[in-house]
Amino acid sequence: MGHREKIVVGLDIGSTKVCTLVAREGSSGIEPIGFGVAESKGLKRGSVVNLEATVESIKKSVAEAETMAKREVEHVFVGLAGPHIRSSNSKGVTPIATRAREITGEDVKRVIETARAVALSPEREIIHIIPQEFTVDDQTGIADPIGITGTRLEVNVHIVTSSTTATQTIVTAVNRCGLLAEDTVLDPIAAAEAVLSDDEKELGTVLVDIGGGKTSVAIYHHGAVRHSVVLPVGGEHFSNDIAVGLRTTIPEAERLKREQGCAISSMADQDNVFEIVGMGSRQPRAIAQQVLSDILQPRAEEIIHFVRNEIRSAGYERQAGAGVVLTGGGAMLKGFAELAEEVLDLPVRIGITSGIFDAKDSHVSALQGPEFATVAGLVLYGERRRRRQGFHEGSGSGWRKLVSKLRTFI
Repeated sequence: MGHREKIVVGLDIGSTKVCTLVAREGSSGIEPIGFGVAESKGLKRGSVVNLEATVESIKKSVAEAETMAKREVEHVFVGLAGPHIRSSNSKGVTPIATRAREITGEDVKRVIETARAVALSPEREIIHIIPQEFTVDDQTGIADPIGITGTRLEVNVHIVTSSTTATQTIVTAVNRCGLLAEDTVLDPIAAAEAVLSDDEKELGTVLVDIGGGKTSVAIYHHGAVRHSVVLPVGGEHFSNDIAVGLRTTIPEAERLKREQGCAISSMADQDNVFEIVGMGSRQPRAIAQQVLSDILQPRAEEIIHFVRNEIRSAGYERQAGAGVVLTGGGAMLKGFAELAEEVLDLPVRIGITSGIFDAKDSHVSALQGPEFATVAGLVLYGERRRRRQGFHEGSGSGWRKLVSKLRTFI
């Protein structure tokens, strides 16, 4: 039986588009070999509202990626976000022995299990339990306790939970496409894999992923996630405001946002006048960029104020030493980064994925954009997860795949 090439696939099911990225493990890193994008139908603010329409969108995206990659996709890492996401921090403690000895991987697994013993309602499930730091006896701030001698082990963790129904509906849509959801990953945690450096995670960074129907936030400090939240406002709200304010269609509003939009009125070109399509039988008419910016700026400010409130409520306003990184399609709006920097009083940059892939194909050069940070991060997350678990696609039997799903890892 011939050797099967190891591939990893990310599937980002958003409110406006579905992206599929197929990559293989090359000698010099992860190499994208297939990429597909399809219009998303059946989702609203990260939740499935029409299962069949969602399935069709996924199929189109996956088929396009398979055609480019010349590979069949079986397993995928799926992005997850929406108003059903909740997060909290927890603490676990376990004794090691009556006499000091070296801490093992089994001890780490056991203490993480104690930390995940939080009260959950029956309709919720844990999708992430992320260690922040360990304490061995009186030694605090330990990133990896294995091999350290002690009698008592503690851990602080970040726990992300989701509505079981919402998660299962997404997984069902994936399964109906003939795919297996190898894992579900919170969107900003995936995006961070692609756009944040280890130094940024250590110093403190706020990652803001502005999707179509929602904005996801993840705050990193000392190398780990400290706070995460999904806000119910995103790029679609810009388009809706334009459609209402200028009495035009949603597709035309989306075009105007991309081509002429500006989040700061003072940055708009007062001499820039362009034509817009009217609603129904109305004739096209001319509009100034200044008018469009006057519509966009209040919504941009609303999103940024939501983010500022989350940073403050989490207590990290003075600990985001590396500033803010913007990803998602909404981050591409002209002037948004400058407005965010002014309101948040923090350095702000657009997150790009250049330098992380061994990309030789010009077809995947678009992956460097912030709108594809999540799908790129899903591939990186999946590759690192498999490497930690020793899992290789197609190399194990059914029991090995089952064990890989049940194993707790750091």
